[in-house]
Amino acid sequence: MAQNALLNHYKIDTPFPTEWPADKDGEDSDDEEGLIPEPRSVQLGGAKSRYSVLERNPKRTSVPGAERTKDGFENLVQRDEQDPLGKNTSVMQVLRRKGVPVEDGKLRNRYLLSSTTFSPLLFLSEVHSDASTKELMDGLGHLSQSIEQKSASLKILVESNFEKFVRAKATIDNVYREMVNPGQESEGPPSARRPHSRQTSRQSAHFRKTSGPFSPQGGGFDKRKNALVKEQEYGILPIKVPLLELKAKVDDVWGPALGGREREDYLKVFMTGTEQKRNIFDIGANITESIKRREYEMLVEEYTKAKHMADDARTLMENAQQNKSQLSDADVLQIVSTARMWSDIEDQIDVFKRDVWRRLAGVHFSKHGSHEDGKPEEYMELIGILLELGVEDNPIWVWLLSQYDYLKHKILGTFERSKVEIEILRRRLSYAEKPSSSQTAAHLKSAHADGRVKRDGAIDSSKVIELWEHIYTCLSAILSTEGGILGEVIEFWETAQSFIEGKAQSSLPVGIDGKSREHHRLSMGGVKDLNSGAQDLMTQIRDNILFFFTDLPTEDLSLLLSPIPPTPLTPKTPKSATVPSFGIPRLAVDVNNIPPPSPRRGDSWEKYAFWPPYSNSLSGAHYLSKILHLVATAACEMASLKFAEDSRPAVDSLKLLVGSVRERSIQAICAAWNSDCEDSKALEDWTRAFDRPDLTNLPSRLMDFHGFLLVNLQKILYVSEATKRPTSTDIIVPPSNKLLQMVRSQFVGGIYKVINGMKDHAESSTKTPDDSADGLTTPARDPSSLSITSSSIDASNRNVRILLTLSNIQGLRNDIMPHLISMFETNFSLTLTEEADSIRDVLGQIDARLFQSYVAPMIGETDKLVRAGIGSPTWAPKTAPPLDAKPYVYKVLLSLVLVHTEISTTSQPLTSPILKHLLEKYLLSFFEAFKLRTEYNLAALMQATLDVEFLAQTLANYTTEKASKTQGDIYILLDTLTDKDARFQLQSGLQQLRQILKSLREGTRTELYVILKTIIGQNWKLSVLQCLLQASACYD
Repeated sequence: MAQNALLNHYKIDTPFPTEWPADKDGEDSDDEEGLIPEPRSVQLGGAKSRYSVLERNPKRTSVPGAERTKDGFENLVQRDEQDPLGKNTSVMQVLRRKGVPVEDGKLRNRYLLSSTTFSPLLFLSEVHSDASTKELMDGLGHLSQSIEQKSASLKILVESNFEKFVRAKATIDNVYREMVNPGQESEGPPSARRPHSRQTSRQSAHFRKTSGPFSPQGGGFDKRKNALVKEQEYGILPIKVPLLELKAKVDDVWGPALGGREREDYLKVFMTGTEQKRNIFDIGANITESIKRREYEMLVEEYTKAKHMADDARTLMENAQQNKSQLSDADVLQIVSTARMWSDIEDQIDVFKRDVWRRLAGVHFSKHGSHEDGKPEEYMELIGILLELGVEDNPIWVWLLSQYDYLKHKILGTFERSKVEIEILRRRLSYAEKPSSSQTAAHLKSAHADGRVKRDGAIDSSKVIELWEHIYTCLSAILSTEGGILGEVIEFWETAQSFIEGKAQSSLPVGIDGKSREHHRLSMGGVKDLNSGAQDLMTQIRDNILFFFTDLPTEDLSLLLSPIPPTPLTPKTPKSATVPSFGIPRLAVDVNNIPPPSPRRGDSWEKYAFWPPYSNSLSGAHYLSKILHLVATAACEMASLKFAEDSRPAVDSLKLLVGSVRERSIQAICAAWNSDCEDSKALEDWTRAFDRPDLTNLPSRLMDFHGFLLVNLQKILYVSEATKRPTSTDIIVPPSNKLLQMVRSQFVGGIYKVINGMKDHAESSTKTPDDSADGLTTPARDPSSLSITSSSIDASNRNVRILLTLSNIQGLRNDIMPHLISMFETNFSLTLTEEADSIRDVLGQIDARLFQSYVAPMIGETDKLVRAGIGSPTWAPKTAPPLDAKPYVYKVLLSLVLVHTEISTTSQPLTSPILKHLLEKYLLSFFEAFKLRTEYNLAALMQATLDVEFLAQTLANYTTEKASKTQGDIYILLDTLTDKDARFQLQSGLQQLRQILKSLREGTRTELYVILKTIIGQNWKLSVLQCLLQASACYD
């Protein structure tokens, strides 16, 4: 205890401080006050003022250990105190041991009982965190005992001197007032006794005032004469007035106040009545406190109590008037007190009602985040308060009407703001550069045949995707049932329907004496208005969505940017219902500088307000499938509402909405699909497929491109992912034949364009990098730098491109097209028999054309070579049998080896068909060349036989029935152009001719390799060896 007193006296935290406290720098030596006297001020006459004892020294310490504010005044809060529960000697020491930063004055005061910011919860949780229940109960007893001791002594002191205090105070106040301002009306002395309370009632005022001849107003002389001022010689001048007049005046003023028996009795009655009716004066303060704390249950309880008291007082007065009886002083006091109390409460309640009406009009639905902990909706709570207090207007109807007005303005404002934002983005995008074919191809490669987007790909440019996302976000904010406007409209109708059926009112109060029961039922006219209002909201949503998809893009944005004329409820409407506020920084636009309309170039997207400029069909199909699912689901939700189910026109209008949005979406996608098919040749980058080295990636990319569109178009046409309630009317009708035929035609036409594009791309001439506008072709390279392997592709070589295209066409005809046709028939329940045959015919025609384009130059050159060789004068040997084939035969074989190498390293499956075709054509060239000679002797006959057999046996693996027939025709021709002797001699020399052919085949292997190595180079070594080994297999 001595240590605590020491700490409190010097206001320090520890008995061994290490530095001077900073808060004592600006203080005087208060602790030495009284020990060192202050210098006396020199006064005139050297006399001390008689009122010096009343002077207060603001720096005098009256409470040991008390703190001082910045102004130097004490706040009676000690820096430390004993534990009020009696367990610890110092609260601060306990907190310091626990690491609580008690140097903070605000935090320290929360632990001190003498502070007004004392927190019992914080005190117990920190100081007595480890106390047991028994210790807390003992502390409670200690605290109660200390409070009783202090209260008892304080009570004795007050009771013994209270009457003296009151009389002395009243006398001093009245005398002082009369001396300074004589003539002013006095309110009379306060009552002799008052209840022991720290607060005085707001209604504890006097209701009677002195009047009559003894009133200060009754005097006819100047009241300033009695004032103790310099002008009146400090009260000496009025003394000269006759003493009798002064005595009469004193009697008039002080007589009734000090000695009036009647006044005394009245004050006693007033105090007694005030004590008995104290609850009347407390009601006003309780209601004020309830309003501040929003304790509405207590507010209603106190208001009900006050109303009953007012009714009782009114009944008491009416009974007295009817009985013509005199009211007693207690009755008059009750009536007057109740009247004043009721007047004050009515003023408070009127202000409170206006605030509740305002809040009720601004309360909107919170369905998706409410009903936590079983709490009712806020609007139900406010309606219940108004019904409890009693109102003339029906709060249910007023709230429903405000919700209708709010939703109506919100729908209009949101749609207009969304139109402006979308159109601004469209206009800005339309003035950007049109994407090139290579850029379009890069996006088309990002699709997957099952309708998904590849993980690391983008189906369109970033700006186009951003616009699609913004369109979807805007429509979701309107049509979504989870957080969208449509969800609020549906909740509005469900809430209105519950009020119409009387279900929601079951939890609402009926008010005092059941006077609010009449507001529990809506009138027939109100029910009809609610139905028509809900229909109007649904129609507004439907029409705006329909106009957005069917109308042309808006040309004039100034009307949409203009504010809407104000309505009586405009302050309660959202800001979006007036001037649009753009949430995206890029959409910030100067109203006086609106972007110009999109340029007219004849593009398909210019007709659709919902289609981003330069958007491809992939992004359009992907996002429109999601948007149509959103629209169809919203339409099903609207159709499930009771007022819509009972209205055939409403259901038909929703069907029209879904059908129109679907049709416009299909038209826009087909137009973009047609444009993408024209650019689909850019998908060919002349890289081999991973799983099919004989093909490029083009067939699989075409499969992904068309498959992606078919999957998403199926979602759009049949709205397969739309959800609806089980009881909802079916408003999603099957697609019309017109739409199916549109998709069908575009699918087949797109295939035709793709095939023609493949042909044109394969036959196109090679461009240099400067001449290539789209970057699709590869510049020619030095043949000597190429390594002819199965994985490399020389895209600058026209023959290579034709071979790969031929291989791709076979892949399309055998695998891709049947799969796409089957997918189309499955998704749309259509058969494409004629279209499938037509596609196969077109593929066959293109294949034949490219095939001829590849082999025709070889056939022509070989035909010239054969005709020149056989027609040469030195062709026929002079003696028989010939020892070797003629050089032109070796040149033909060498050209075939080169062709074999080119085909096998480019597309292996094409090797056999092409070589067989070339063999047939080469034998025909031999036949035509042999016809040019008129006759053949034995040597010429044996040379012709040797040339033909050497070629045929070397290419025996590629012999066809047609080639064998042509070879037979050659022998028949030779037989007809020779004589009988030569024919007979040939039969006898066939064995020798066979030996010559065998030696030629064996010797050709090495010779041909040396020739090829010399002509082509070392880089072709492996490929040529493979070809020679395959060619030599025919000799074994």
